[in-house]
Amino acid sequence: MYKSIIRPILFKFDPEEVHYFTFSVLKKFPFIAKTFLPKPIEDQRLEREVFGLKFKNPVGLAAGFDKDAKMFNELSDLGFGFIEIGTLTPTAQDGNPKKRLFRLKEDSAIINRMGFNNGGVDAAVERLKKNKNVLIGGNIGKNKITPNEDAVNDYISCFEKLFDHVDYFVVNVSSPNTPNLRELQDKEPLTKLLGTLQELNLTKKNPKPILLKIAPDLTNSQLLDIIEIIKETQIAGVIATNTTLSREHLSSENKKETGGLSGKPLTKRSTEVIRFLSQKSGKAFPIIGVGGIHSAEDALEKLEAGASLVQLYTGFIYEGPELIREINEKILESL
Repeated sequence: MYKSIIRPILFKFDPEEVHYFTFSVLKKFPFIAKTFLPKPIEDQRLEREVFGLKFKNPVGLAAGFDKDAKMFNELSDLGFGFIEIGTLTPTAQDGNPKKRLFRLKEDSAIINRMGFNNGGVDAAVERLKKNKNVLIGGNIGKNKITPNEDAVNDYISCFEKLFDHVDYFVVNVSSPNTPNLRELQDKEPLTKLLGTLQELNLTKKNPKPILLKIAPDLTNSQLLDIIEIIKETQIAGVIATNTTLSREHLSSENKKETGGLSGKPLTKRSTEVIRFLSQKSGKAFPIIGVGGIHSAEDALEKLEAGASLVQLYTGFIYEGPELIREINEKILESL
């Protein structure tokens, strides 16, 4: 029903506007999801324990969809095993000028240059206090006006404020839409940032898992650096991958737009990164696989490559909530 009726209607409108419209409809009329969308699968065999947390199933929603933690309860009801909110910054910011979100229909892809638009971490915390037992990841970043040499303070601020309200943290230094942010992926600044956060984390009574979200555009040498950094800082794992700056083999009219590309064109590369990290590290840490998952087979491929969990974003937009159920069904079949 989603792909034949709902999606064609939604895709007639501006993608950012229709995103917020859909949010408001699901918020005001929750019966719509329960009536017209597939019922989530509940099965204990889908449960996964990863970095000390128990996930009811391994299919999560990636960061960027529920930036401000406004819809995590409703989105969880669609069948996701966990929801990652953010990217959140210490203070609210508008992000980049509109138009900044583009569909590439022929490529089953999206280009975004949102720029960490969010209402700030404090507002999100107030909403997270109403959490109805949804497993939440907190994706954190720095404000655009914060220079890289002071970035660690922004991450610390978000970490401290979110600590009691999320189950795990994700350090986002891989978005291509905040100027110079990806420079923080270099070995020295990244080691310092992650080491500082982990040191702070270990002073807590119950430390939370900290994960690093990396770009798919890193070289093998840089990925080997990532493995070393994780070993040195002892953070919990990696999310592979964020959006790409590559524009290879695209046919859509919007392919020349600047920003991060997500969707099917990323499927192969994100899986390659997962496999490389898993094999070269000797499966030393968990990996959450994300990037171009548009089918149950795509998800299983990432799990077989070494991912412990997977996340959806663009595939969720193109394929609808049915995709969550299809992946979990395929996992059960494979057991």
